[in-house]
Amino acid sequence: MQFFAPGLSFCAYVAGLGTGLSLIVAIGAQNAFVLKQGLLRQHVFAVCLFCALSDAVLIAAGVAGAGALAERAPWFLAAMRWGGAAFLILYGFRSFRAALRGGEALRATGTVAPTLAATLATIAALTWLNPHVWLDTVVLLGAVSSAQADRLAFALGAMSGSVLFFFALGYGARLLAPVFARPVAWRVLDVGVGVVMWAIALGLILHG
Repeated sequence: MQFFAPGLSFCAYVAGLGTGLSLIVAIGAQNAFVLKQGLLRQHVFAVCLFCALSDAVLIAAGVAGAGALAERAPWFLAAMRWGGAAFLILYGFRSFRAALRGGEALRATGTVAPTLAATLATIAALTWLNPHVWLDTVVLLGAVSSAQADRLAFALGAMSGSVLFFFALGYGARLLAPVFARPVAWRVLDVGVGVVMWAIALGLILHG
């Protein structure tokens, strides 16, 4: 099958879908936050949509050639690296504190959830201040797309991968709800999130 829509290459679409998914499925700060929101069932649609739209913007920029610009402006990635590391350290500290206190993560069963604005501000920082996101979507996908005859189909495939992944992660997380009915499970999750955040921050500081 060569075409799935007039003027668009199915092969290039599948290549973009596979490449996008291969880059996004790794455990990271953004994915950990989406998972936790899905478990808490707080602003899940908005968070998943924000992540998918952000990826779409960055993928479009990469395919359009912003990847080359990022490579020629080291100061840009350096600024993202230090800003992202600082935010990840702070967020990791909050996760460890929640694990130590216990009960804070059980907000899904009782107390008031963070506002939509506060939640989106957090996921925005985890997305746009993370240089790994920029490298994966803008630089790497942009570079791979340059070898495709149909770059539009490739970009649409990569964007589709983001939509599928984030909504599957956000809404699929509730299948784990019985496990997280126990407070100890939330503590383990908070510790895991904190470890992921600090590990990524350390990697940014040490290796860039």
